[in-house]
Amino acid sequence: MLTEVWGEADAMARLILRTRAVMIGRPGAIAAGPSAVALHGLELWGVSMDKVTLHGDVNRVRTHTGLTLLPHLRLPEAQPPSDHVPTEAVLDERAGVVTSVDGVRAVSVAYAVVQLCVSSGHVVGLVTLDAALHRKVTTLDEVNSAVASGLVPATPRQAWHLQQLVKRADPKCESPGETRTRLLLQDLGYAPRSQVALSDVNGFVARVDFFVDNKIVVEFDGSVKYEGAEGRAALVAEKRREDRLRAMGLIVVRLVWSDLENPERVAEKMRQARAQIARQGAGRTAS
Repeated sequence: MLTEVWGEADAMARLILRTRAVMIGRPGAIAAGPSAVALHGLELWGVSMDKVTLHGDVNRVRTHTGLTLLPHLRLPEAQPPSDHVPTEAVLDERAGVVTSVDGVRAVSVAYAVVQLCVSSGHVVGLVTLDAALHRKVTTLDEVNSAVASGLVPATPRQAWHLQQLVKRADPKCESPGETRTRLLLQDLGYAPRSQVALSDVNGFVARVDFFVDNKIVVEFDGSVKYEGAEGRAALVAEKRREDRLRAMGLIVVRLVWSDLENPERVAEKMRQARAQIARQGAGRTAS
């Protein structure tokens, strides 16, 4: 039975199973970072899901095969002596730090996101934060409070990543691919608007992933498959939707996962889109 469950589990589900299994043998442990994110059911991208991360009774970070143990979070103004092993009780000094997820203790969503950002950078953190904000399981105020608490120490570089985290979050993004697309477009100098509803004279046409320059529609295609009768129907509907967008004078740029790994390719697609808009404008002027 357990073998079947494990065999059918994806990477996220396996991280949850690993985390719960390890915590059985570590009373008082609290899930942290990626393990906490997984328990909260939020998206993870760009981090290993083979390692469990917990707060435990250690006075410094301990790394074992498949396990990272962090010291229990404690107030910076009440640091214990270096040889003292903090207990979980100090976590209860502040509300909103620890919560229970299906009977398992984990840091709150806000603290899990901050830990993820500190350990893996703001892009990784934003994938999870956007999802959390979209589902309304945390708020930017809670994340700002977690950052300001001092419970998650950060180097100057990590502090910069935390600034990016709270400054660039967008609850309208609905998937890791959309978050990464938005960040890439911003890094290329564009100001994309997320989930914009567009209409023509006949009414609603589409809600697009991103709208740039009021002329460019950017759509992220994750794992869309057009197989079978339903797939063919979806493909026809998608083509009609795109035809209506183009009839409105809009340029449609489609991105897939491989594009996100090649910023210059995306930059070229956007340059071509802007050039096409310029040609359209010149044509209207000439006529």
